[in-house]
Amino acid sequence: MLSLFGAALFLIFFIAESLGWHTNAYMGLVFVIILPMLFLAGLALIPLGVWRQRRRLAAGKTEALWPTLNLNQPRHRKVTALVLVMTLMNVVIVSLAAYSGLPYMDSTAFCGTVCHEVMEPQHQAFQNSAHANVGCVQCHIGPGASWFVQSKLSGTRPIFAVTLNTFSRSIPQPVRNLRPARETCEQCHWPEKFHGDKVLTLTEYGDDEENSASETTLQLHVGGGSDVLRKGTGIHWHTSASSVVEYIATDEQRDVIPWVKVTDRDGTVREYVAEDAPSDVQTTGERRRMDCVDCHNRTGHPFATTPERAVNSAMAAGAMPTDIPFAHREAVVALSGTYDSKTAALDAIAVKLRAFYRTEASETYMGRRQDVERVVTAT
Repeated sequence: MLSLFGAALFLIFFIAESLGWHTNAYMGLVFVIILPMLFLAGLALIPLGVWRQRRRLAAGKTEALWPTLNLNQPRHRKVTALVLVMTLMNVVIVSLAAYSGLPYMDSTAFCGTVCHEVMEPQHQAFQNSAHANVGCVQCHIGPGASWFVQSKLSGTRPIFAVTLNTFSRSIPQPVRNLRPARETCEQCHWPEKFHGDKVLTLTEYGDDEENSASETTLQLHVGGGSDVLRKGTGIHWHTSASSVVEYIATDEQRDVIPWVKVTDRDGTVREYVAEDAPSDVQTTGERRRMDCVDCHNRTGHPFATTPERAVNSAMAAGAMPTDIPFAHREAVVALSGTYDSKTAALDAIAVKLRAFYRTEASETYMGRRQDVERVVTAT
């Protein structure tokens, strides 16, 4: 009965998903995980029931015989045909579950809203990043079955942490057991190609009434490394495969790095050791080959490092009007507060900003109410 119930519901959900009748991520969880588990649990009960029946017969001093199969008897032929048909249906259902389940569990919707709901800030930041079109698994797992299995094994302990509500707030950095960037990031970003320089303009706004803007222009010598050109320049001189930079970190966050080793393409080795480094640093610290994420550790989940930078970015992008008096100052003040929860923060920020403009800038509040609300919403 469990198998029939699970199979029927699974087929209904499969048809609904195929026709696009539902897109809810939580319904997908029921569809690809819970119903197949219910179906398989029913199948598992069948041999268990046969075993229990044999034990009951044995307890009643009735000889437990293996069932006999005689295809010359019409009833046996019908039962055999039914078993074969049901087995074929079981194979089809389990195959459909695997076919639908694996892509679903690799989807961004599953990672960001179902399985890793505790990482909501990371998911929101990801949606606003330059990598929003790249699936989570393309960076965190990459191609191949071996890393798929490793990622699922690595995720076992966090599952218990989420279930028991013992996970860290916030998510600890750096991420352990992350696949080397050579096998993920560099599938799109080819380090062998020279990138030249990049000009970057940063706009900052003041805390005065006019939100006075100032611009800083930076020229970044990005450069690159190439085995073909036999040279490395700029920030990315180390990106060629033949140049190896290794380091040892002595703290969990990899912020304290007392030892660095550089091996050039011609085999030249240079070591740099901090003056206060312990004598056993090479045997006690974590040794790691530097790759992309050691520097670009927020490229998929870019967070503003300060409230000021967050507000500057919102103003520069046009999300917050720049001609509302003291918009920059008041938004930063509201963001710098301490709140008990996300809901409390959203409510308190809105109350603070509206209260300021009602009392301190009433003309602006009455005359440009929509723009004031844009400041509130953006903040």
